[in-house]
Amino acid sequence: MTEITDSTPDWERRFRAPRVSLPDWAEDAPARSLFVSNATGTYELYAWDRATGAQRQVTDRPNGTTDGVLSPDGASIWWFSDTDGDEFGIWMKQPFGGGEDVPAVPGLAPAYPAGLAIGRGGVCAVGRSTEDDGTTIHFVGPGEDAVPVEIYRHRQSAGVGDLSRDGTLIAIEHTEHGDAMHSALRVVGLDGATVAELDDTAAGTEELGLEVLGFAPVEGDTRLLVGHQRKGRWEPMIWDPATGEETALAIDLPGDVIAEWYPDGSGLLVAHSFKARGELWRYDLATGVLTPIETPAGSVSGATARPGGEVEYLWSSAALPPQVRSTAGGVVLDPPGAKAPESVPVEDAWVEGPGGLVHALVQRPPGASGPLPTVFEIHGGPTWHDSDSFAAGPAAWVDHGYAVVRVNYRGSTGYGRAWTDALKHRVGLIELEDIAAVRAWAVESGLADPEKLILAGGSWGGYLTLLGLGTQPDDWALGLAAVPVADYVTAYHDEIEALKAMDRTLLGGTPEEVPERFEASSPLTYVDAVRAPVYISAGVNDPRCPIRQVENYVDRLAARGAVHEVYRYDAGHGSLVVEERIKQVAKEIAFAAAHLGAPRGTSAAAAGEGGGPEAP
Repeated sequence: MTEITDSTPDWERRFRAPRVSLPDWAEDAPARSLFVSNATGTYELYAWDRATGAQRQVTDRPNGTTDGVLSPDGASIWWFSDTDGDEFGIWMKQPFGGGEDVPAVPGLAPAYPAGLAIGRGGVCAVGRSTEDDGTTIHFVGPGEDAVPVEIYRHRQSAGVGDLSRDGTLIAIEHTEHGDAMHSALRVVGLDGATVAELDDTAAGTEELGLEVLGFAPVEGDTRLLVGHQRKGRWEPMIWDPATGEETALAIDLPGDVIAEWYPDGSGLLVAHSFKARGELWRYDLATGVLTPIETPAGSVSGATARPGGEVEYLWSSAALPPQVRSTAGGVVLDPPGAKAPESVPVEDAWVEGPGGLVHALVQRPPGASGPLPTVFEIHGGPTWHDSDSFAAGPAAWVDHGYAVVRVNYRGSTGYGRAWTDALKHRVGLIELEDIAAVRAWAVESGLADPEKLILAGGSWGGYLTLLGLGTQPDDWALGLAAVPVADYVTAYHDEIEALKAMDRTLLGGTPEEVPERFEASSPLTYVDAVRAPVYISAGVNDPRCPIRQVENYVDRLAARGAVHEVYRYDAGHGSLVVEERIKQVAKEIAFAAAHLGAPRGTSAAAAGEGGGPEAP
């Protein structure tokens, strides 16, 4: 990683500053932990022996590694090996103390991952997805020579949820009913025979989903913690597949709620998300008492209950960089090196939109008065939401004199099931209606300069950027689209199987079955109406928003001489290399400055500073 010096701009420092994820820990060896860090300049897996304090780098690959799991006994680390970010590969494993990487499940060909659960004694359940097979799940018994046995197969998307503590039950999330947004659950034995089913999609006309949150951590306990949507939002309940008994939980909190077991099974660690903030609670299973766990205002992006009862959590706010903290006091894992500079807090805006109140998060340069050049930074997903959490990208724009507005449009999580599920059939167009309402508010309130409005985003946000530039050409002065869907039909045919299933759910069929819906929702349909300069970045190995459909869109821009710039990089759906991330943000800021001019008080040179050499 390039050294941080006194001359390094704050926005670059935020990317370069050492970061760590919330450490995972081995259930039967809690002193052994696994986390992700960018210490070398690339995000990789690290092992941490808490008993000795020793840390070591586990993986070392040019494009980074973030998918890793500890075995329950802490003896081995499993990590997913793909090729340059294409997400297609196999699970490898390595001894916790270091040693040779070997295939974790010999005999399984490369595939896209579809869940993994590792049990005691070396047993495991491995989910995989390919274009030819759909989803398959394999059980591997104990012993180095155990042969993986296929226990599940279906064309629709599915995945491994969890393996019971005694290793006899496997929980599967599946969408055999064809609705990829709402899973049903099946618990099977090791031979694949069904033990129990839980399917809320068949309960009536409402579309309700379920998710696996984990089997009870107590020996002989077959209960499964399940997330459900029966009351219009995500919340947990307990289901025993052995008896069929369902236990509702008295967790009366607004917003979405998920949970995990405390290690002794006495209670649940409850994570509550509401109005773009997060907090933690403890739910006592014996008494039904819900007790708050004190955390600072902001967002908790991950939490885990440790065997001693303390809770470790990853916390940040828009203004303050992330930290791994503990309810026992202090910072759990504080990487050495220069710390990320603070940014500015967010302001909340609630705007009346066509589908109800739209929540937006606003950041502006300190002391700046409007109207300001404004970046509408649109989140991906679409089933995700922006929150009051630290983000280096928006902070970089604020440093360069721009206001930043992030919109939790219909389709976003955290505002109830109806809000998340509102996208059906008019995909993209619904989200843009909400973004347009917030845009109008930003201009009318005096925040945003209507002549310098930038529509930007990555993944689904990149898709909405290109679609917005074509369907709302008078509203935007510039577009910045990272790893976007650009040609929806070609994207469908080239993308991974799980996303094909999601698209069929969102649009009501395949491009051949509902061509008019794909056409109405595809940015390529409106490309000739785009008038704003467009910057597009794309990973050449991206399996989610594949490069061919991006090239189709770019060819149409080029054919009519539209102002555009394209940056292709050797990775998948985004980059895990810090220098590459900095380079991409720098190119976006420079593109904006070149076409809109530098914001007041910011020189043109400063607006495009940093980021390394230009790509060929």
